[in-house]
Amino acid sequence: MSSHARYSSPLSERYASKAMLELWSPQRRHRTWRELWLALAEAQRELGVRDEHGHAVITDEGISQMRAHLDDIDFTMAAELERRVRHDVMAHVETFAAAAPAARPFIHLGATSAFLTDNADLVLMREGLALLRAKIIAVLRALAEFSRTWSAEPTLAYTHLQPAQLTTVGKRATLWMQDLVLDLADLDHRLATLPLRGVKGTTGTQASFLELFRGNHDAVRALERNVVMRMGFTHVLPVTGQTYTRKLDAHVLGVVAGISASAAKFASDIRLLQSYGEMEEPFESEQIGSSAMAYKRNPMRSERINSLARFVMTLEENANLTHSVQFFERTLDDSANRRLVIPEMFLATDAILLLMENIAAGLEVHPARIRQRIDSELPFMATEKLIVRMVAAGGDRQHAHAIIRRHSLESGRALKDGALRNDLLDRLLADPEFTLSPAEMEDLVAAEKFIGRSPEQVMEFLREIVDPIVDAAPLPDAAEALRV
Repeated sequence: MSSHARYSSPLSERYASKAMLELWSPQRRHRTWRELWLALAEAQRELGVRDEHGHAVITDEGISQMRAHLDDIDFTMAAELERRVRHDVMAHVETFAAAAPAARPFIHLGATSAFLTDNADLVLMREGLALLRAKIIAVLRALAEFSRTWSAEPTLAYTHLQPAQLTTVGKRATLWMQDLVLDLADLDHRLATLPLRGVKGTTGTQASFLELFRGNHDAVRALERNVVMRMGFTHVLPVTGQTYTRKLDAHVLGVVAGISASAAKFASDIRLLQSYGEMEEPFESEQIGSSAMAYKRNPMRSERINSLARFVMTLEENANLTHSVQFFERTLDDSANRRLVIPEMFLATDAILLLMENIAAGLEVHPARIRQRIDSELPFMATEKLIVRMVAAGGDRQHAHAIIRRHSLESGRALKDGALRNDLLDRLLADPEFTLSPAEMEDLVAAEKFIGRSPEQVMEFLREIVDPIVDAAPLPDAAEALRV
């Protein structure tokens, strides 16, 4: 069948990175299965698993063949076997045994399917978190440079989506970074503490392994520690049913969804700022904004972030729902669901962070437009300072308030009726009862007087929080080209 005549996921065709696609590929998953089989066999050999005649069950030749065939997976053979036996794990047992015949007697010895599927999922999720971590660092690096550059550029701040006191362009970017720093702390906690399911057997009792070691409990415990160590983990769940508790999925996917939510907040802000004309996401020289309206420059990258993030955030609930219906030691209604949810959450969030880095590294700021919007609002924001200064000069507070209130309302009405600029200050200077000079007025309404400690906050936040995180991370590879 032609590739154009069958469905393919947009996450693989358009959005996700090469590294994340490889991580969730059949090749990577089934290589991980083989690594687990190898780790189990090596640990069993080391601990001296023997048959009833005292002979070693695990042979050096079998181990060597397993190690030599971790990557050359015959997917055609596996697919044909699975079609016949209707069991993916047993199909791959037979496929591995065909490649490593000396290991056939002991591949999967004492294990259940969840030994492979569950442990592999945890291995892949941990690596997926590491890939997302690197992309968060890349975004922080780009936003830090942007924030440093624009640390002192005044801009309107908004509360309730209404103009409020001023902030700076760089200070606003620290809010986006703060969210990611919090996400990074959650992610690092999961990376540091994520356990492996371990070697637990069919219903989690380790009965098959206890039989294998002829009732030696210490040997069973040592076997599990050995396998966990070989797979590069430091933690193991002390108890499980047949599967690890799906609450672990909910924990991990909660972190992933949180990253997407932070990116969505960033993207929403960019879309609003672009609609105001203050800031724009990158736009390539041959990019088309609209097929009909040639002048348009739409925030398509930010819109895509919001679109993908909505998808990711709805899947977080799915993980908790799945956990809630795993009756007793396990049910199989989690399997098909998790095959979709887990990879797609990682792939979509990976795509989101690629977009976020691209936007952050190419943001365009339009200071003239920002200043124009400040000028339309700043006179109103300065009224309290004007009242205080008039009183300090010997005036009556209530009289000063009445004068400024009257002109403020008139100026506000004029703006709503189509005036091109806020003329409040002109109205006040023309009023003989207004006692401040033009020089005093100009000093009081300078935008830089309304940004508080914004520039200092930017530099402190970068120096104390962001720069140490970025500096401790490896230098990034070349940025991956953004696809459609």
